[in-house]
Amino acid sequence: MAPRVKPARPKTAQERMNARRKRLRAQGLRPVQYWVPDLRNPRLRAAIRKEAALLARHPDNAAIDDWIDAAYDWREWT
Repeated sequence: MAPRVKPARPKTAQERMNARRKRLRAQGLRPVQYWVPDLRNPRLRAAIRKEAALLARHPDNAAIDDWIDAAYDWREWT
């Protein structure tokens, strides 16, 4: 009679993530964490709206738009 094989214990989420990170590092990759503004935050959204309104009322609005157009290549996004 063949010996009974014990079923594999399921790995925890932490063990699975550690194994994944180990595989990615073996591929020459490294983890990087990015922090970005949380646009779901009502205070942040209000601040953005306030700054946009101030820019829209600025007397040199056309000059600002020209500067942005000169500094940024919009063709990359079309």
